[in-house]
Amino acid sequence: MKHVLFISAALFIAACGSTEKPVETAVEAEAVATGVNTYGEAISTDGAMASSQLYAAMEKTDSLPAKIKATINETCKMKGCWMIVDMGDGKEMRVRFKDYGFFVPTSGVEGKLAIMEGYAFTDTLSVDHLKHLAEDAGKTPEEIAAIT
Repeated sequence: MKHVLFISAALFIAACGSTEKPVETAVEAEAVATGVNTYGEAISTDGAMASSQLYAAMEKTDSLPAKIKATINETCKMKGCWMIVDMGDGKEMRVRFKDYGFFVPTSGVEGKLAIMEGYAFTDTLSVDHLKHLAEDAGKTPEEIAAIT
């Protein structure tokens, strides 16, 4: 089993190009002006902590509401239903989106900055679930079989 830190993101902004949807809020207007795509509900960037600070914030708890900024390392290749972000010091965090309320691009956002707001918690995943996630990520059958 593998311990993984998750953030069930209700909101997500990735700095990766311009948006084509109608502008409805001041935050969305700022996103359009700065060339930022918004997925889910628009959020303010104010108060977002660096991803490397999340572990310290969770030192005395196993869960908390959080707004963080992190670089995207990978997204679900099947339909964009999760992403993995860089947490610093070689650590990563898997981000899932609340109730599958939105999806992110399946490619092309790697290396982009994401600002996420949601609920961070620590969880343990079964080997079967890790294999399912590896399949969604486009891993080879050999890589999937090596997950124990």
